[in-house]
Amino acid sequence: MLKCDLLVDSKDLRSTLLNLKNNQDFTILLDMTAVDYLKFPDSTPSRFAVVYVLRSSDFKKETTVKAFVDDNTLSVDSVHDLFASANWAEREAYDQYGIKFLNHPNLKRVLNHKEFVGHPLRKDYKITDGQISKETDDLMDEMTPLLKSKGYSDQEIEDLMLLNVGPSHPASHGTIRNFLAMEGETITACVTEIGYLHRGFEKACEHHTYSQVIPYTDRLNYCSAILNNIGWAKAIEEMLDIEITPRAKMIRVIIGELSRIIDHIVCNAANMVDLGGLTSLWYLFSARDKAYDLLSKLTGARLTNTYTRIGGLEFDLYDGFAADLEDVLKATESGVDDVLSLIAHNRIYHDRTQDVGVIKADFALANGISGPNLRATGVAHDLRKDKPYYGYENFDFDVVVGSHGDVYDRMMCRFEEITQSIKIIRQAMKNLPDGAINVYAPNAVLPLKKDVYGNIEGLMNQFKLTFEGIMVPKGEYYSSTEATNGELGFFIVSDGSGRPYKVKCRPPCFYSLAAYSKIVEGTMLADAVITMASLNFIAGEFDR
Repeated sequence: MLKCDLLVDSKDLRSTLLNLKNNQDFTILLDMTAVDYLKFPDSTPSRFAVVYVLRSSDFKKETTVKAFVDDNTLSVDSVHDLFASANWAEREAYDQYGIKFLNHPNLKRVLNHKEFVGHPLRKDYKITDGQISKETDDLMDEMTPLLKSKGYSDQEIEDLMLLNVGPSHPASHGTIRNFLAMEGETITACVTEIGYLHRGFEKACEHHTYSQVIPYTDRLNYCSAILNNIGWAKAIEEMLDIEITPRAKMIRVIIGELSRIIDHIVCNAANMVDLGGLTSLWYLFSARDKAYDLLSKLTGARLTNTYTRIGGLEFDLYDGFAADLEDVLKATESGVDDVLSLIAHNRIYHDRTQDVGVIKADFALANGISGPNLRATGVAHDLRKDKPYYGYENFDFDVVVGSHGDVYDRMMCRFEEITQSIKIIRQAMKNLPDGAINVYAPNAVLPLKKDVYGNIEGLMNQFKLTFEGIMVPKGEYYSSTEATNGELGFFIVSDGSGRPYKVKCRPPCFYSLAAYSKIVEGTMLADAVITMASLNFIAGEFDR
């Protein structure tokens, strides 16, 4: 958790970021966004500001840099050449707020359609102003300069085969469009288009109370919805300076790690299907189905669970939960062992995954890649270890790393992370304390029903929390957790009311997907398919 702590003039923004990178070891750009202060209760130097969240190379320190943008020019210098991860992040800020980034190589919309009029995260854009866009973007405005930068002439470009993979294609694993220039079976250039599943998550957050946002977080990475719930609730609790109960912490660890297992199962099983190993899917999905049954019994839903509450949890563990959970863990261990026995000495599997879709550690860090996709390159970064929360520092588990950063390493990292999550869960169940699952915080936690019906204080408290929301102290915050795909962050601006003034979600696979075109250029089309599957892109997460 941090507050924006470095305010600079927009003319000095680029030099400040360069100094932080070169002289103060803040080499990683986690995220960047913009803020529209049009309706903020306090006066500001100008209407718009840009915010950059940085982390040091040892993963221990964070800082944010903010610069107010000149109202007359609405422009700042791009830093895409300092931080590769700024490329799509700056495009998103331009798309949503209309701020121009000078010298950006491809400043065009990224989440909204090219026909979209206006900038939806501006405070004077109404959430009800829907637009219908019908015209497909041929993407040649991106493809042609890209090919010319590689030395192709106009005639040579005409001779290339142009191929659309997606947005509705089984290999996409979601609504992703990759526009490819092909020489035979080799990908010469790739342009990625997203936004097909953009629902306006951050705009919706501004019009709901902090508690009402929880169901929306389910729809980010819907393969591990509870980890999104946890990330959001943790951020608000830190803003309120609330520490949840020991039992609630331990249950969040247990259910969060179970969600991580489910997500890794889905990723690796789908990857095996793309490789032709359909049998492996049945072994793994059998365990996943048991896990969904358990979550349904606990939360009332199999997929989008909405389980956390600000200050705790919706339900305590039911009688017989421990036995059901152990059945799920044993089924998972059996499924993983069966799959590994099928592929351990399978020549076809090794040929298709080793030295395919290789990502180097420096490239991954520069492009904001995190989670198992980063760890597969050999970088032992995991927020559960480097910035522990909920007592993760007390658990005995290993950070799983690869050595080559290829498809094989990414899959094996996820298989081993399943084993490590099982190890964490069993330790948590062994040390699960008794006690309440919600803190006593009348300013944030709904009262018990007996108090609502039994006394006026309880009734009024319930009324105010429901209709006005939790009053979060005014300020700007960034909080993050180790989600399945990497660092899930929330940058939140509070104006002191019961609704967030601004929310920016840092979806981990947004940055992996931004780098995808560079990863697959020069590779075979068949290899690009399994590379995409191994990176685990979730459309609900990167599109929001």
